[in-house]
Amino acid sequence: QVHLVESGGGSVQAVGSLRLSCAASGIAFTTYTMGWYRRIPGMERELVAAIYSNGITKYGDSVKGRFTISRDNARNVYLQMNDLKSEDTAMYYCNAQSPWGPIWGQGTQVNVSS
Repeated sequence: QVHLVESGGGSVQAVGSLRLSCAASGIAFTTYTMGWYRRIPGMERELVAAIYSNGITKYGDSVKGRFTISRDNARNVYLQMNDLKSEDTAMYYCNAQSPWGPIWGQGTQVNVSS
């Protein structure tokens, strides 16, 4: 059974940092593109960052230079978020792109106060 479990969300003041983690199980982790998305209330879910199986990364324009995505060999994906802004407040979701379609975690809330 496939599971993606996020952790690390919380409340932080602007310009602070948080590190999100996603633990994957039940998937061929090393072959999948993994990503972080976020949903701000009233808006569509948007890509924050993605990391391909070859290690190449991709970022949304609003987080470039502030967020860093990484993965390890223990089936974990991380999102280091620095210089957080109030507009980063959202529910953050871990995502795996499987051959059968996207797989989502349950989400972790990030609140940034100015």
